[in-house]
Amino acid sequence: MKTFQTLAELAGLVGQEIALSDWLTITQAQVNQFADATGDHQWIHVDVEKAKAGPFGGTIAHGFLTLALIPQFLESSLHIVEARLGVNYGLNKVRFMAPVPVGSRLRGRLTLLASAPIDNGGVQMTWQVAIERDGLSKPVCVAESLVRHYP
Repeated sequence: MKTFQTLAELAGLVGQEIALSDWLTITQAQVNQFADATGDHQWIHVDVEKAKAGPFGGTIAHGFLTLALIPQFLESSLHIVEARLGVNYGLNKVRFMAPVPVGSRLRGRLTLLASAPIDNGGVQMTWQVAIERDGLSKPVCVAESLVRHYP
């Protein structure tokens, strides 16, 4: 975990890779819980037996489950002492480039693309989050995540 004392200290690093999260293993239980929460019960995600004969040889995580891990990657990788609150403000670009088979280990590679002041002394940061799968040379997902931090 990288620690920054102030928002300004972090903002001075625009254009740089800031952190690399720890690995996280995707389980079938997580995939099933995500399916229940979203109503997306497509067999490729939840039917272990049928998925064995499918195009990926087993179940895969939902793309949106992979995307939903971004806050965990951010929170586990960096701490801004001055920031009392961070709010998800949305996404600019999202691409799913490869499947995430259940059992895969993922991590987030975080690059600060932009930082701009906002109301109430806050800062809006644009993060490129490249979600990597252990053993795969290309990311499984790349997204630009907008986070508003407030002191």
